[in-house]
Amino acid sequence: MILVTGATGGLGHQTIDFLLTTTPAAEIAALVRDVNKATDLVDRGVHVRQADYFDYPALVQAFQDVDKVLLVSAVAFTDRVRQHRNVIDAAKEAGVKHLFYTSIQRSTNFVLQEVTESDLATEAYLKASGLVYTILKNGYYFEGLEYLIGSEVPDTEIRFAAGEGKIAFVKRTELAAATAALLTSGGHENQEYTLAGSEAYSFHDIARELSALAGRSITYKNIELETYIAQKVAAGFPEVVANFLAQWGAATQHGMLAGTDDTVERLLGHKPTSLREYLKSTYFPGT
Repeated sequence: MILVTGATGGLGHQTIDFLLTTTPAAEIAALVRDVNKATDLVDRGVHVRQADYFDYPALVQAFQDVDKVLLVSAVAFTDRVRQHRNVIDAAKEAGVKHLFYTSIQRSTNFVLQEVTESDLATEAYLKASGLVYTILKNGYYFEGLEYLIGSEVPDTEIRFAAGEGKIAFVKRTELAAATAALLTSGGHENQEYTLAGSEAYSFHDIARELSALAGRSITYKNIELETYIAQKVAAGFPEVVANFLAQWGAATQHGMLAGTDDTVERLLGHKPTSLREYLKSTYFPGT
């Protein structure tokens, strides 16, 4: 049986959606904090099990009769290391054979606050646990672009703090499809994969594509991190969130998210969604 944690979240739920296309529902389990949010999974025949990453006994119980666990990493601004260790220890105690962990792409050694150190600690703990492991270093979601530059097409200018850096964006649904393919195939024991896009794009590229789609000139202006933070706070974001978004700009400047990889393309069997395709469907739906 394959168990997916964080099963009511975006990546976890979409991974289950793809698993259901190739795997009987009776062989899939979903770990959730609130079973009331997982009624659609219950209706589809998925085994829904309740536990919180902080509740070790409940985790051990939830992992009974499970062969593979996909540990979808905990959100930032929480005690991620403790939560991840609980999952790893509980999986080992319950007899899980193989644990997959969703880490983050690291094309450079840039330290992203609230993420990098806990990812590195989790990876080291998992490797030392004795469990068979697979580490998935996920690229930056295309869907996250709206948090960085806004959900509306800019009038004339994108103002962000990414310098000349690039991101190998990957669509979350395609990341989920690739993850499901890894979970249902062999040969991934004690392996690490970077699941990023086949092409990397700068914010100049984003401005250029938006210009072509909008039929007017839109440019990208690199601004200081402090200016970007102030801009987000003025738009209503809490300062801690504004700081976190700015960190993605700093990570981009340092090339942390720039490395392209063909693993997703190979697992999908086709080219992932391109920048223009994503921008057109998101910012210009119906055109």
